[in-house]
Amino acid sequence: MAVVVALAFVFLVMVPAPSLVRALSSNYYDHKCPHLESIVASAVKKAMSNDKTVPAALLRMHFHDCFIRGCDASVLLNSKGKNKAEKDGPPNISLHGFYVIDEAKKALETSCPGVVSCADILALAARDAVFLSGGPTWDVPKGRKDGRISLATETRQLPAPTFNISQLQQNFAQRGLTIEDLVALSGGHTLGFSHCSSFQNRIHKFNATVDVDPTMQPSFAAKLRSVCPAHNKAKNAGSPLDSSNLVFDNAYYKLLLQGKSIFSSDQALLTTPKTKALVSKFASSQEAFEKAFVTSMIKMSSLSGGQEIRLDCRVVR
Repeated sequence: MAVVVALAFVFLVMVPAPSLVRALSSNYYDHKCPHLESIVASAVKKAMSNDKTVPAALLRMHFHDCFIRGCDASVLLNSKGKNKAEKDGPPNISLHGFYVIDEAKKALETSCPGVVSCADILALAARDAVFLSGGPTWDVPKGRKDGRISLATETRQLPAPTFNISQLQQNFAQRGLTIEDLVALSGGHTLGFSHCSSFQNRIHKFNATVDVDPTMQPSFAAKLRSVCPAHNKAKNAGSPLDSSNLVFDNAYYKLLLQGKSIFSSDQALLTTPKTKALVSKFASSQEAFEKAFVTSMIKMSSLSGGQEIRLDCRVVR
């Protein structure tokens, strides 16, 4: 939660929010599948060597999985018949990189068949994506199970790029996540790219009085308007989410303070004293940002979800 927007969402409560209840363990597979982490890391590295957008894609995919029914790999399931799955919901149409999880799963089914959940593979891949982009690493608690339900309609629960701060806070709170988690996880926008449609509202017809969001730095807004004209027809037009969008760093927060954020939901972080103070803290210290990001990632990725181990990440049998 755009092509690789780590957090792109719309607020609507459809099912009970996931909770932090299942006991996970960092050594869950030590005896059952000791080579798990190296196998997943190898799949991510291989994909990155061919496509530099893979890290942002995997991080976004993990966010979008966890915010609906918990971290249960439901985002990976294919639509079947009349049932449209999450991946075909409007906020997820631009998700990509599913093949990375498929490749890791294929290798794991050879090494330790029927043991590792797709949800755990996705959580590990997101961690590796951050680390291999220059960010921190951490021990990922494991033991998630895969879900059997995936509904496109439930993607309306994802936070939208147009959200204000109260909508963001409410959306995160429903998942047991705090204001600190909101600001730290928003830093995932240090990786990736957004299509024009996700920030068009800020650069054209912002309101009845002005065309452009006055909180945007004028030359930055002009640059976005040139890339994304009012009646944009270019399918892949858009903007990187920060000036170093292939590197995991704290540039996102620095640019936010300069009026160079992409989404309304980014700018919203400056609209309360507490969230603005956290933005300033992370802008001035990459170390502080990374520490907070790791804590919040572990918390978010522990949201409980499914009930089984899927043998094919895209299909429920």
